[in-house]
Amino acid sequence: MLYASGRFLAARAATTLPAPPRARGLALRGKRRELQIPGHLETPSYDSWTGLRTRPSATPVRRVILRKGRMPPAIGGGLTGSELRPRRGRCAPQAARAVGRDTVRRVAARSLKRPAWSSRSFEAAGRWATLAVVTLLSFATRFHRLDQPAHICWDETHFGKMGSYYINRTFFFDVHPPLGKMLIGLAGYLSGYDGTFLFQKPGDRYEHHSYMGMRGFCAFLGSWLIPFAYLTVLDLSKSFPAALLTAALLTFDTGCLTLSQYILLDPILMFFIMAAMLSMVKYNSCADRPFSAPWWFWLSLTGISLAGALGVKFVGLFIILQVGLNTISDLWQLFGDLSLSLVTVGKHLTARILCLIVLPLVLYVTIFAVHVMVLNKSGPGDGFFSSAFQARLSGNSLHNASIPEYLAYGSVITVKNLRMAIGYLHSHRHLYPEGIGARQQQVTTYLHKDYNNLWIIKKHNTNTDPLDPSFPVEFVRHGDIVRLEHKETTRNLHSHYHEAPLTRKHYQVTGYGINGTGDSNDFWRIEVVNRKYGNRIKVLRSRIRLIHLVTGCVLGSSGKILPRWGWEQLEVTCTPYLKETSNSIWNIEDHINPKLPNISLDVLQPSFSEILLESHMVMIRGNNGLKPKDNEFTSKPWHWPINYQGLRFSGANDTDFRVYLLGNPVVWWLNLVSIVLYLLLGSTIAIAIQRGVQLPAELEGLTRVLLRGGGQLLLGWMLHYFPFFLMGRILYFHHYFPAMLFSSMLTGILWDTLLQLCAWGLASSPVGRRIHAMGIVSLLLATAYSFYLFHPLAYGMVGPLAQEPESPMAGLRWLESWEF
Repeated sequence: MLYASGRFLAARAATTLPAPPRARGLALRGKRRELQIPGHLETPSYDSWTGLRTRPSATPVRRVILRKGRMPPAIGGGLTGSELRPRRGRCAPQAARAVGRDTVRRVAARSLKRPAWSSRSFEAAGRWATLAVVTLLSFATRFHRLDQPAHICWDETHFGKMGSYYINRTFFFDVHPPLGKMLIGLAGYLSGYDGTFLFQKPGDRYEHHSYMGMRGFCAFLGSWLIPFAYLTVLDLSKSFPAALLTAALLTFDTGCLTLSQYILLDPILMFFIMAAMLSMVKYNSCADRPFSAPWWFWLSLTGISLAGALGVKFVGLFIILQVGLNTISDLWQLFGDLSLSLVTVGKHLTARILCLIVLPLVLYVTIFAVHVMVLNKSGPGDGFFSSAFQARLSGNSLHNASIPEYLAYGSVITVKNLRMAIGYLHSHRHLYPEGIGARQQQVTTYLHKDYNNLWIIKKHNTNTDPLDPSFPVEFVRHGDIVRLEHKETTRNLHSHYHEAPLTRKHYQVTGYGINGTGDSNDFWRIEVVNRKYGNRIKVLRSRIRLIHLVTGCVLGSSGKILPRWGWEQLEVTCTPYLKETSNSIWNIEDHINPKLPNISLDVLQPSFSEILLESHMVMIRGNNGLKPKDNEFTSKPWHWPINYQGLRFSGANDTDFRVYLLGNPVVWWLNLVSIVLYLLLGSTIAIAIQRGVQLPAELEGLTRVLLRGGGQLLLGWMLHYFPFFLMGRILYFHHYFPAMLFSSMLTGILWDTLLQLCAWGLASSPVGRRIHAMGIVSLLLATAYSFYLFHPLAYGMVGPLAQEPESPMAGLRWLESWEF
């Protein structure tokens, strides 16, 4: 609503304000429309710091040429050409007059007497110098003490290890897309890291291993967040103080600083999110020059940044949604502009499809192609993927292997569950303990290859050896009744009405019988998903279910970890719920039968499109399946904006080097207050505009910035925060930081606008002329001083814990939930 009101305010201004007395009308000449404003206008001059009117000045008049099918240049900056275009049709004369009035008003309100060349050069040099100072300060804070601590901190144990896997070309599995880990591995490789450090657990020292290249790369990308935010706010607000305040909030936030100094995906993700936001704002500002080189550059860079954000984490979908909503709104405005032909609108639509859909998709698929090409060796991630996928990995038992294509009786097989991270049907000689169902042999699933994963498939009603040369080969078909005999213990796969050890209302699965002799509870009907009865079963390719003949339940795995008596393997149950789920679908992986001809598994290897699809299915399941482990610290989304509780990165005792992820409370609580104030103030202004309230001319520019620029940032904060309330997976404090970037930018715009409103309201008093500058300087100093107080959280501290009176940090433990 606030963003739409901003657009409404810009369109309304053309018809609500009277034309200045010395302005002349708009002459329409065929395909060419010309606006002439002769002489000089006595126009108000504006203060360069506050943007408020100070004194009259004579302004030279400009001539604006409006050509058919082209947007006119924006007059005075800050508005797009589409807001100056009159509509065609029956209302053309009125539209022309509106354009004339609107143009004159903007010239009167914004255009100053053109400064001398030296003045413009000085102003440009000042802006570049400020950007340089902001950038240097950002890099200085992020690279300060980057080598400390010289041991693994928090999730470096995961992402550093994954960087090593890329260097060694070893396949692994992660719930996030691969771009971030690939870039970390590339940074390590280019900086001399050889990929031999194990990254086993937090606290392990790096010793002689080169880790600074990977930390330095993350710090480098994290350092660009502040300049990107500065430029974004500057473009949205046209206010140097708002941009400077935003830069200070992010520079002096201990949370952003901490995340940027370690081998993590977060600085890489936030880099691409902020790059996409900046690029989107920049190409919006080029709307008066469509299809120009800068317009194409920023539009294409937006698409590239979207691919990068999604390639690091699926959280990148949120910035894609924001850019998508902005694009839809932009195209809707263009479609309603009757001065544009449908051909021109079609060109705009095509350009956005190419740059914001096709280009990101091509880059995203390319990222996965490189990922698959580089990781071609068997590794710890094999068991998460299908057997056909594993066949392409060198070193895997299925690579370059030859096995019979169709399943036959008497074959020795392994049966693999299709759900991610479940593994192979497994049994061993250990029995279920007393009180856990029937005291029979345990049946579990196991992620790794093992002799106890081997089973022999036999007919249910005979004990003859199917491998006897005198018997013909008989293939197993869809709908057959079979018996699975465990090769190592000769016990049959068995189920009965006893309850499963962990999952209620599921039946227990055991190993039962002696030398293959058991009872009718050993019989299973084999079914191929989406196939007809009588079809043969293909190794690797056929997706099968095993239905227990007596109870009617389906063999599956709950994914729950058994206690120590079950060797912490995963529970296998027989579920009476017959709905098809990945937990109850299996495939045949290893297949040994000397009576059958072998075929090379190369013909069964999946295509790249199948690999891409399977990778995403596994990642999505993995994300949804992330649950907290015993005694693992987690947080809830409502904790995050209030900075309720941080996250321990390193150390726990007073003798340890401790790093604690916690936002600067002054920055975070100011951001929280700003969101509430913005909702109140923005809603009030939007309602007033909708009700036809006439705002003073001096305030229209401020309200337009507040509603349009602030609305974009509020939307970004909401899109990057509220979806976490719907997620069932485990959540951590660091998930809030992309949203925190948007709230900080909103804070910069809001307080700059509030202080300008106060200065306008008190313009008659001596204090009113200085209140804006004093307010901005006060906020900058408060932010910097709070960073001085809390910087040990990011740069590290040793000594008594904060809850101890003698600790130098004792006075800074403002909340009991802070555990530094």
